[in-house]
Amino acid sequence: MKAVFSLTQTIRFLLVSLLALATASCGFHLRGNYMLPDDIAKLSLTSFDEYGQLKRQVESQFEMHGIDAVPPSETVPNLHLISESVSERTLSLYQNSRAAEYELTYTVRYNIVVPEKGTQAYTTRVNRTFLDNPLTALAKSVERDMIEEEMRQQAARQIMRQLARLTAVFNKLEEAELEAMLNDGADSTTQLSEPGTATP
Repeated sequence: MKAVFSLTQTIRFLLVSLLALATASCGFHLRGNYMLPDDIAKLSLTSFDEYGQLKRQVESQFEMHGIDAVPPSETVPNLHLISESVSERTLSLYQNSRAAEYELTYTVRYNIVVPEKGTQAYTTRVNRTFLDNPLTALAKSVERDMIEEEMRQQAARQIMRQLARLTAVFNKLEEAELEAMLNDGADSTTQLSEPGTATP
């Protein structure tokens, strides 16, 4: 029984070691809850509102996931927050035709620039429902502010998830560019190898 237990421990140790080696070899490291590429171990953050709450939420995510926030530079990847907005859509009405329930949509637009790889634009949306009680105007205002803050937090987490997928996105772009170059090269070779018209 003791030998079986030792064998199980050994196998478990080997599996963990292999997983660690595989993770290290593909250029990823565990940072917080996401697998973030080495390309963004250092990242600059710029925003349409340098002192806004959204930027603070993203900075907090940087700290949580071990990303060094550095000043903008041509050699450093950049996350640029372009804009944020909140829109609402009526979901239900009171008997007097006043809106009773809204769906709030918080939208963030941002760019990720990685030197020598390119730029990608993204849009993140977060939806929440909100009850409009006309008898509690002050409480309603406070509740809405809290909901919007929660949506900012979720949007910041979604931005981090997108960063985790960044390497795969740029790898696909590089593969598409390489394939296009190879196709262009093949077309040129075909044109050059076509026989010319013989002169009598």
